[in-house]
Amino acid sequence: MNDRQLLKKDVERQVKRMKKAEKERPTVLAQTIFLGTLGLVFVLPVVAGAYLGRWLDGLVEGYSIRWTLSLLFLGVIVGGVNAYLLIREK
Repeated sequence: MNDRQLLKKDVERQVKRMKKAEKERPTVLAQTIFLGTLGLVFVLPVVAGAYLGRWLDGLVEGYSIRWTLSLLFLGVIVGGVNAYLLIREK
């Protein structure tokens, strides 16, 4: 093969890659859905931890926020790990 044929094949391959990338480019709707999912993946463990902690603190005699703060902090950690794993998967 001469240089012209190699160049032609290389250009054709690049054009195919560019067309494929153009088709696979995420739309605004897809990006919005991804950000919404990311938010839910982070927020749900935080809210669940706060509610569970509040309920456990209500079972304890007197005023206590120990469970609420502990489970809220745990929810932030779990939500952060979930968000990290979702972003890494994407």
